[in-house]
Amino acid sequence: MLLQRALACRRVVALSLLVLSAGCHAPPAASPAAASALPLKKLRLYETGVGYFERSGDISPSSDSLPVPASHVDDALKTLIVLSSGRAQVRGVEFDSVLSGGLSRSLAALPLESDSPVTYRDVLESLCGVEVEITAGAEVWIGQLAEVTDAPPIPLSPPGPALPHAGGKAAAGKAAAPEQGAAVVPDTEGDLYLTLIQRGGAIRRLRASRVDAVRPVDPIVAGRLDAAVGALSGRAAQIRRSLRVLAESAAPVRLGYIAETPVWRSTYRLLLDGGRATLQGWALVHNDTDEPWAGVSVELVNGRPSSFLFPLSAPRYARRELAHPSESLSTIPQLADRTPDQIWGDNADGSITYQGFGSGSGRLAGRHSTEGMGLSGVGTRPDGGLEESEALSIGNLAEVAQATGVENGAQFTYRLTGGLHLRAHGSALVPFTQQDVQAQRLTWFEGDEARGRSGARLANTTAQTLPAGPVAVYEASGFAGETGLPRLKPGERAFLLFGVDLDVELRATAKRPEDATQRLVFEGGRLTEHFVRRHRRTYAVENRGGEERRVHVALDIVKNASARGFDAVDFDEASERPLGVLRVGPRSKLAREVTIDEALQRAHDVRSLSARALREKADVAALPTADRATLGAAARLFEEVEKTDREAAAERASVDRIEKDLARLREHLEALGDKSGSPAGANPLVVRILGLEDELSSARRRVEQLEAQREARLAAVKGELERLR
Repeated sequence: MLLQRALACRRVVALSLLVLSAGCHAPPAASPAAASALPLKKLRLYETGVGYFERSGDISPSSDSLPVPASHVDDALKTLIVLSSGRAQVRGVEFDSVLSGGLSRSLAALPLESDSPVTYRDVLESLCGVEVEITAGAEVWIGQLAEVTDAPPIPLSPPGPALPHAGGKAAAGKAAAPEQGAAVVPDTEGDLYLTLIQRGGAIRRLRASRVDAVRPVDPIVAGRLDAAVGALSGRAAQIRRSLRVLAESAAPVRLGYIAETPVWRSTYRLLLDGGRATLQGWALVHNDTDEPWAGVSVELVNGRPSSFLFPLSAPRYARRELAHPSESLSTIPQLADRTPDQIWGDNADGSITYQGFGSGSGRLAGRHSTEGMGLSGVGTRPDGGLEESEALSIGNLAEVAQATGVENGAQFTYRLTGGLHLRAHGSALVPFTQQDVQAQRLTWFEGDEARGRSGARLANTTAQTLPAGPVAVYEASGFAGETGLPRLKPGERAFLLFGVDLDVELRATAKRPEDATQRLVFEGGRLTEHFVRRHRRTYAVENRGGEERRVHVALDIVKNASARGFDAVDFDEASERPLGVLRVGPRSKLAREVTIDEALQRAHDVRSLSARALREKADVAALPTADRATLGAAARLFEEVEKTDREAAAERASVDRIEKDLARLREHLEALGDKSGSPAGANPLVVRILGLEDELSSARRRVEQLEAQREARLAAVKGELERLR
């Protein structure tokens, strides 16, 4: 019996909150969705992870109109709207307050440290000074709990010979000694003494290990402990609570509110059938509530309205700053096991950082990335330092890009056909669109590689924006591959790559590019050369398939370019590269010579120029006569700069020679010491050293003069080149 009581004591300490709940009257169970609750009729899901829930029906003062989890009470309170076709009088919304962990601990006199567990001792000490009822077996005592102190453990004797009867000598003296090597295990490790002052003044001390139950007599104290159990429970945020709308209306009432929901996501099936293409869109919808959806009208909104968390339901005391919604998506609901108050914390120390309300547009305004959706970003030019010319215009290969996408509104809504039936905590894949679209089958070659990729050029010819999502591509022969669709507005298009095309091969040969200078501009100490680079390439394509192929070759050239020899020219907005298009018939070969001109520019610092380079540029027939004359004059001035450079180089060589001679003579002088036998002034080494030092000073001054002369002559070159505008 003693061992059983010891084990029971340990269980009580480990599961103190459970004992608290059992000993202080269990809190009333959260009311489930009752028949009086208004039925859910409409649900609108947004891309920002919130949903608009709308319930409708006849309302009465006693109806539990909005059964929501405790974690969603704040969202419901800040967004609740009452709609009625008739005249409705709304007097308010009544609900059970959602207590924060800190407030519930404070009201129940429990430790305020939010991260520390509540122990059995903490619970007992919270009842000090309170009238309690203590039950131990068949005995019951009532009185004020005065204090809770540590009690010494009672040793548990090891197995061995039976002890003498309680009236024997062993009982009168010490207990029988344990066998050698046997451990003595205390059965009341961490036991407590409870000091109780009974009615009438009697004082009683009880071991906690002997107590079966402790119950506060005052119902207010019991209620506060009940509230603490609910607030500190790991499932506090999931407890169902009801918002009761106090209203009177002769007509049916619609109640709408916002709550956290899983983000709905789209996935597509693209069927390529010859010259036709059909796009089928499916939406993945999740019901993460405890309420089954029965014929609910579901709308999928392709838009991102701003939404944020804000604590409203729990009582708060001063310290007013905060509201900073997070837009990061997670596989774990943000309010799965805690409320906004728990996320915020109690801020008992007053250390609050104000974040402010955001518009929510900053993170949503960026361009959609196509990484992982079939295409990669634009590659780096092998000849770094070149840029697209700003002064020349020989063509714009981006003009063939799709029309600018237009949205007729900030959001598009897809309404599912019929009502959706979905069990609680269930998921469904539901179709939301199926339309014919423009899609051309193609083979994509990245640069001059020999192996192509199967792809399609898809244009959004629908009236609505298509949200991003994975795409499974099918052809008449069956499954063709997978890719991803970026977000497309009406009129926009995308190139989707979904596999390797084994039927088409490409071989490319290229001649050395030729550069032709067209214009020179001097500005900011830099001479910018605008020129046209001509590429001559031959593409040999073999199509072993039974259908015509449109071969798209990604060109590493700028948009300011022209291309001749392709059957067509296209442009990919995602990678910002022009595409050359070649049409190859079934089971045939094609060899095509193409010429590509691109307008480029490169800048030269004036210090890196030379008279020869300026003369060569002055000989370019395409330059205006005045510019050629300016370059010729600058070349002649630069000859003086180069002459100065040669003189300065010779003087620097003299400085190096003199410094080496001085170092050698000083080493000799140091080695001789006083052995020369002549005065210092008559020492030939000293005389030579003094002469070389004078010569070194003159050479250094000459170098400084030449450097200054070079800068002056270089300034004259810049002044001449300033004519190039």
